[in-house]
Amino acid sequence: MTRTPLRLYMSMSVDGYIAGPDDRPGQELGRGGGRLFDWLDDRLSEGINGQVYAEASATGAVISGRRTFELAGRWNGDHHDGVPIHVLTHDVDPADEPPGSAKFHTDVDECAAEAREAAGDRAVLVHGAGAAQALLAAGQLDELELHLVPVLLGGGRRLFEPAGLGRVELELLRRLEGRGVTHLRYRIAT
Repeated sequence: MTRTPLRLYMSMSVDGYIAGPDDRPGQELGRGGGRLFDWLDDRLSEGINGQVYAEASATGAVISGRRTFELAGRWNGDHHDGVPIHVLTHDVDPADEPPGSAKFHTDVDECAAEAREAAGDRAVLVHGAGAAQALLAAGQLDELELHLVPVLLGGGRRLFEPAGLGRVELELLRRLEGRGVTHLRYRIAT
């Protein structure tokens, strides 16, 4: 039986940045980081960008890092279509009730298992560099869907900082050329 894939969806510059410098509340994508999402202007089209967006919107659950969750305004408790949102965090304040279907987790494996169960036969959408790194280190991240934008941001937040994981081999599953972006899906080789 094939396990439900945990798939990171991330827009990224050619030099490896997922946000511009100084990403913070009120400037969530950092200075110049909005450029990484210009391809979403085509998200409702019938073209490649619309196809990729529809696939991401068809996922059955979300795993997010706490920082991403907070910068996104907690998605007001609904990322898309009411799917469960699982938030990886270092600690949980019992007085902090997440909105909607969101739930905080401090255990990576438990978070992955609950998200897979909730997603059923659909993929789990992973958001955030911290969540991706934690899931990868735990052997839980299955795929990377990178939306490679032809720009060099020159600074900001990187997707993968050195984390002591060593080399990780990737297998290219597909490459789609959208307008202003190349969508690359990789399987993490085991």
